[in-house]
Parts: sequence; C-alpha cells; structure tokens
Amino acid sequence: MLLRHLHLPNLSSYTHAGDVQSKLVAQHLAYKATPAAISRPPPTVITAQFHPVYTCGRREIGSVTQAQQDFLRAGGKAEFYEALRGGQTTFHGPGQLVAYPVIDLKRHSLSPRCYVNLLESAVIKTSAHYGIPTRRTVNPGVWVDDDRKICAVGVHLRRNVSSHGIGLNVSTDLSWFERIVACGLEDKSVTSLEAVGVRGLRVDDVGDTFVKALADGLDGVTGIEEG
Repeated sequence: MLLRHLHLPNLSSYTHAGDVQSKLVAQHLAYKATPAAISRPPPTVITAQFHPVYTCGRREIGSVTQAQQDFLRAGGKAEFYEALRGGQTTFHGPGQLVAYPVIDLKRHSLSPRCYVNLLESAVIKTSAHYGIPTRRTVNPGVWVDDDRKICAVGVHLRRNVSSHGIGLNVSTDLSWFERIVACGLEDKSVTSLEAVGVRGLRVDDVGDTFVKALADGLDGVTGIEEG
C-alpha cells in the first residue's frame, strides 16, 4: 500500500487544515462502520505551514481565559483555538513543519504508544538527515538536549484512527514562544533546526524527508503517493 502525502501549499489557516483532516478521519470511520459499502481510504499524511496560531490541547480546553486568549492573539497577529490533541498550549506558524498523519493504527499493527514512538522516531531521523542529533527525554516531544525542545507531538485517536501529529521547528521565529510556557514546561526552552546551525532549509523539503521517514516505519507501506 502507498502512503498518500497531501501537501498544503503556501501558508494555510489552522481551520483549513483541520477541515481537510476531519474529512479524512470521517472517511476512515465510515469504512470501519461499513467496510463492504465503500473503498478503504489510504493512509494519508498532511503537511503544512500555518499562519501564526496558538492551540491548547485537551488538558486545557475551557481553562484558557478570555484575557489569556486575547494576549496570545497579539493584537490580531495570531489566532487561538482549542484542539482535541493531547498536550498543552503550543505555537504553530511560518517556518514550522506541521504534519498530520491520518491512519488506522490497527492496519499498521500499532498501539497508541508505539504510534507516538513512531512519530518521534521519524522526527529524529529527519533531524539526523540534516546533521542534527535529537532524542527523546522524560518530557514529551523531541529534543536537541534536555533543555531545548525542537518538536512538539500531540495526537488524537478515535476508534484507532489518528489525527493531529507533530510540529517541527525548521526556521520558526522563536519569539512567538515567549508568549507561552511551551507545553507547560517552565524551565525548558524551544529551538529550531536553523537555531542549531542548519541554514537555508525549505520547510517543504523537510516535510518530504519526514514523510519518507514515517513511511519507512509504517508496516505494510511500500511507497509514497503525492497528492
């Protein structure tokens, strides 16, 4: 089977990417409900860069005050949304690779923990491709060292169908993160591939590298189909 890579060109809104993701999830759920009635949808990964947006995860839904939301919107320069993913508040924006795999974990013999491990491994391989060693720590996500986080990971599962995914900082303006305690870790900082010395990267190229690393780790996937 092929992993479909659906790239959203230019800068996308968070809501547009969310709509695309929701339609793909619905297709998988519809197949699981009536497998004899429709064709099985392919595993798909959406890659994109977003206009500036702050999102909070399930743990904080309903707890971010209006005053806090107004502060994060930075006078209209950013948006704010609640998300179904795990984790806490983070930032997405230009220079960051967002990847949303929409797959049926059962089809690829993955448990939820193994799936998160796969996402982290794909990020670690992607970073290594550009000469940057990264790793896991006791905290969520992927890190350059114990104190500098380069990639956030937050997923949602419904009947073993995945949504949301990763946000890998490529050339992100890191000052956006100064408005939040990224992922709730007060004594940690955020970095990017550019900040640790990799210059001139295109986010789209990093996305292609990540999708290949993800495909290599998915049981039953033999290649990548663009579009």
